[in-house]
Amino acid sequence: MGAADVEAVWRSASPRIVAALTRFTGDFGLAEDAAQEAVAEALTSWPRASPANPAGWLMATARRRAIDTIRRRAALHDRYALLAADDPAEPEHDPDAIDDDVLSLMFVSCHPVLSREARVALTLRVVGGLSSEEIARAFLVPVPTVQARITRAKKTIAAAGVPFELPPPDERRERLGGVLGVLYVIFTEGSTATSGDRLLRPDLAFEAIRLIRVLAGLQPGEPEVHGLLALCELTAARFPARTAPDGSPILLADQDRRLWDPAAIHRGLAALTRASGHGLGPYAVQAAIAAVHASAPSAEATDWDRIVLLYEALGRVAPSPLVDLNRAVAVAMTAGPAEALRIVDALLAADRLPGSHLVPTVRGELLTRLGRFPEARAELESAARLCANQRERDVLRAKAAALRV
Repeated sequence: MGAADVEAVWRSASPRIVAALTRFTGDFGLAEDAAQEAVAEALTSWPRASPANPAGWLMATARRRAIDTIRRRAALHDRYALLAADDPAEPEHDPDAIDDDVLSLMFVSCHPVLSREARVALTLRVVGGLSSEEIARAFLVPVPTVQARITRAKKTIAAAGVPFELPPPDERRERLGGVLGVLYVIFTEGSTATSGDRLLRPDLAFEAIRLIRVLAGLQPGEPEVHGLLALCELTAARFPARTAPDGSPILLADQDRRLWDPAAIHRGLAALTRASGHGLGPYAVQAAIAAVHASAPSAEATDWDRIVLLYEALGRVAPSPLVDLNRAVAVAMTAGPAEALRIVDALLAADRLPGSHLVPTVRGELLTRLGRFPEARAELESAARLCANQRERDVLRAKAAALRV
């Protein structure tokens, strides 16, 4: 077995391994460090002798590493004795089993005592099984930065005395929102990268979807978990049509919808059905908008009136300037660009998205449709200066250059 095999086993088994070790040791940092040591040992030993039960081997090895560490801590002799009393050489490991340990691990990784960046890095590391190098590549930050975030996160969790347990039922739903928020951040960075020279980072987006599926299995009765899963599946279904062979973006109206992934659309619609019946939450409403796009044979045939209504509903349950901006785009398709421009200008006057390239982007498009080309070109050039993603920036500059002054 080579490095790729070790990575595959680790990616699938790591949440349960780290979760089980945390429960056994009561020390989140120790559990994650011991698991990483087991992976390092697997990289050297598995090519020589492949274990019959790779996931069980990782669990047993990580457990021994944790016990060795505890042994060196004189104040923890009693806990070492308790652990050593039940240390099978290669415990049975069911890769399909899902239990509360993994859910507890998600809640710990996304604990509100951590910054958003720390929650994302820690979740990808201990729940997703990604290496520091993979996380750094995905978010275009140096590896030492990722490692420092993870180290600080573990120290913060230890200092705050965060227990490895599920929050009480009355707190769980509120805390669940934080977990969903972290997973959504991971997905959105993969679906539209905020910086760099690629529009999409599919590996990151699909890792988020995998983690949301795990969460849906752990919390099958939570509608918003299924709502987020539906939103991500329906959004990812468009990935094959969103970029040209050279990596340049293709706008929704110009996409070849025959390239959209029908299996992902089917999964997304099924998840949306599971989210329905309890009043749609913010993620489910966004998924319903994505479902309207997914069911339309063309941009012109899209039910834009329904999309406007859904954005109005989203603005009531989760008001934000981005929701208003997206509503303006939909309004432009139903009531025309002049009506939409009034919405955008209100956002601009209130300075509700300062520093964002999105407002001048939408404003430039609306002004173009109104024939106000000099103003449109100025807005698109402003948007290009503000945009950190090279691919999006190139499109904005090309649009600005194509306008006659």
